[in-house]
Amino acid sequence: MTSIIIWTIAIITVLGVVLALVLYLVAKKFKVEEDPRIDEVEKAMPGANCGGCGYAGCRAFAESAVKAPNLDSHFCPVGGNDTMARVAAILGYEVKAKAPQIAVVRCNGSCAVRPKTNEYDGYPSCKVKATLYSGDTGCSFGCLGCGDCVAACQFGALSMDPETGLPVVDEAKCTACGACVKACPKLLIELRPKGPRGMREAVLCVNKDKGPVAKKACASACIGCGICVKTCTHEAIILENNVAYIDPLKCKLCRECEAMCPTGSIHGVNFPKPLDKDAVKERIKIRQQKEKEAAHV
Repeated sequence: MTSIIIWTIAIITVLGVVLALVLYLVAKKFKVEEDPRIDEVEKAMPGANCGGCGYAGCRAFAESAVKAPNLDSHFCPVGGNDTMARVAAILGYEVKAKAPQIAVVRCNGSCAVRPKTNEYDGYPSCKVKATLYSGDTGCSFGCLGCGDCVAACQFGALSMDPETGLPVVDEAKCTACGACVKACPKLLIELRPKGPRGMREAVLCVNKDKGPVAKKACASACIGCGICVKTCTHEAIILENNVAYIDPLKCKLCRECEAMCPTGSIHGVNFPKPLDKDAVKERIKIRQQKEKEAAHV
């Protein structure tokens, strides 16, 4: 009996050693050498693993960047231009600096201007709410107010304003990772350039209903009147599907569209002085008068 046990142990030991040796030789033969620069690039990344770059995480981004012939299709929104400069230095590439972006909530339908037509008494999730019905106000395009975007943000850059019922973006914390953009079932959040010294203009409405319907649902809705389009001398505004949109790359921040908007759906932020609508309207009036006079000459 004892000899059987000893032989069993011996055979298992020898078999284990042989299999280990085989595995070692196979591993050595088929070993895939990994580019050491992948580790360097990963260390240069912020480590947020937010997916804002379009990859599963910083490691996946690093692997793709090392294999790519250039960095034109790679950008880390969290680390920004500084991180990309470090990555470019590691890989020996050149990289163009990109204008910093920020998340913009394109809805200004606060509780005061967008009254509720019913009460939602279900699971507090915008995604769930959107699958059930159009919302608890007359606007089927506006913010649902459950805060899915807030939950999606890993950087604490979003919070719900209890007074307005709308999400608020903390510019100091926003990394433009795009998680909130993906989380919003109404597609209300957009990544836009921060603008010079943080100044920018945007139409905070996506309501595609015709003017009277949109106005009835929300006093601050874009009604598709086209006044802003006619006012803008830079061709920065387009009107499509009854809603205006300001191209941030063409906008010159003159604020004339903001002054002329009859519903206040166009908002300017971070300007050093409050908007003097009367002064701007007078300026527009004088310019238009000069244009008429020049046309008759």
